[in-house]
Amino acid sequence: MKPAEGSELRNHSMLTEFVLSGLSSHPELQNLLFFTFCLIYTITITGNLLIFIVTVHPTLRMPMYFFLRVLSFLDITTASVVVPKMLISFLSKEGSISYMGCATQLYFVIFLPATECYLLAAMAYDRYMAICNPLRYAVVMNRRACFSLVLLSCLSGNVVSVVQTAWVFTLPFCGLNIHYFFCDIPPLIMLSCADTSSYEMQTVTATVLVILIPFCFILSSYICIISNILKISSAEGRQKTFSTCSSHLIVVTLYYGSGTLIYLRPRSMFFQDTKKILAVIYTTIIPMLNPMIYSLRNKEVKGILIKNIAELKKI
Repeated sequence: MKPAEGSELRNHSMLTEFVLSGLSSHPELQNLLFFTFCLIYTITITGNLLIFIVTVHPTLRMPMYFFLRVLSFLDITTASVVVPKMLISFLSKEGSISYMGCATQLYFVIFLPATECYLLAAMAYDRYMAICNPLRYAVVMNRRACFSLVLLSCLSGNVVSVVQTAWVFTLPFCGLNIHYFFCDIPPLIMLSCADTSSYEMQTVTATVLVILIPFCFILSSYICIISNILKISSAEGRQKTFSTCSSHLIVVTLYYGSGTLIYLRPRSMFFQDTKKILAVIYTTIIPMLNPMIYSLRNKEVKGILIKNIAELKKI
């Protein structure tokens, strides 16, 4: 890749800011995109806060609801790292972000989704124990074990994020225009004028550790779960048991699929618009859908939510 000319030619020691091109280059779409993503962000924050509050209810003491609270927190923070900056750029038409601001955003853009990938694997293990080993479930999935799984997810996500962010920001950048709507590994690698083959291999390795290995674990868990569900004699029993897992499967399919397609080929010039759409899915759409999926498909959560809304109407 040749160094950019003119005002864009600068190395990483001189660079003080980047310019994000945004989600769309069409000025006539900026207002529409602003209102669309403002609505999405509002729904995301409101929905996840409701789920967080509802799952604190004393009757919801199962590990599943503890993991769901953590998931809601991760979704709120993931959306908050990306969407507010994007909304500002829609209004101001100015997409500048400081060098340190970009590094900070990249850290959280890696840390939060990576933590969520591991958390989804922990939730699959919880469902596996509940369905395949119900007699040992209460002993194995105790409070200490649940906290340990969440802490391990956070620590693993932090290690991956620190290493990836440090590696990317040792690159010499020969331009300041990031053709993306937030600071992420693929567009930053594209901006470098150095040989990035080793960095690409590191990104692929991280993708395997963060996405593919947890996904294989989840797949194995659900193979065992489905085989146990099929042994249930009554159709009603099979349907009830599978309904507790279907929500998790929907989230896993969307989340791991979009992440894999983006990061397995970080420097690929092909389908850049497609990568933006996939990034929108895992940074804004999935955090919005999670509370809808879990609340609408979970009778306990939905029941308490309806009860709380009814009580608020009486006030």
